[in-house]
Amino acid sequence: MIVARTSVDLAAALGPGRVAGRSIAFVPTMGALHDGHLSLVRIARGAAPVVVASIFVNPLQFGPSEDLEAYPRDEERDLDLLEAEGVDVVFLPETHDMYPEAASTTIGVGPIGSILEGADRPGHFDGVATVVAKLFNMVRPDIAVFGQKDAQQVAVIRQLILDLDFGIDLVIGPIVREPDGLALSSRNVYLKAKERARATALHRALKEGEAVLRAGEDHPEAERVMGEALGAEPGVDLSYAVAVDPVTFSEPKRAGPFLLLVAALVGATRLIDNELVEL
Repeated sequence: MIVARTSVDLAAALGPGRVAGRSIAFVPTMGALHDGHLSLVRIARGAAPVVVASIFVNPLQFGPSEDLEAYPRDEERDLDLLEAEGVDVVFLPETHDMYPEAASTTIGVGPIGSILEGADRPGHFDGVATVVAKLFNMVRPDIAVFGQKDAQQVAVIRQLILDLDFGIDLVIGPIVREPDGLALSSRNVYLKAKERARATALHRALKEGEAVLRAGEDHPEAERVMGEALGAEPGVDLSYAVAVDPVTFSEPKRAGPFLLLVAALVGATRLIDNELVEL
């Protein structure tokens, strides 16, 4: 496995494969890897002969009230995990290389960036789009693999690829969950024991919303049921519980499909989860 820390090193590592015409599958991450990330690497491994992963904690997607420095990091462990999964190249750039001092251009993602997660974290998705566009330009992948866990991010990246003509195939990996339903997330390490138990309320609320839809009720009723379920859970501060169109994030059609989304603070940790419902 080659570890490239600059764009020059990355280009050199990928050059022979490009000359040979080998396709590239790319998995961007912020590190603190768990089985959810590794499931995406396995999808990439099955999709292309060359697999590239990146590890970069992107400062542009952190708001002023979010502690960038506290984000979990364990480079040695992450590299060991990626090597065990057969990753060919890991791109591990420094912040000053990704964002030189004179850099001033960013990407605005439009209305989808200002709702739900975007409303609670202003500028977050502009930061995501900017770093992903830069990584796409550096890696030049044929396939990009993202996780369904970050459903709104997936919608933003899908639009980014379309709007800016990247010509990349977007592959979405399913959510990986603990046995009790909690979606794997790098932020789960922040949860104390009691908070960890309470965090399962997000998945339970989604399943209650799904049951409402499958019983023939409309999506506002599913939203009400999910909101009440989370609102009744001690130590869980509801941010939103909504049903949207899974592609546009607009009002869903009466017959669906529906993407159920929930977000809440569990203690001091913000968690998100979602469930796709096709009737």
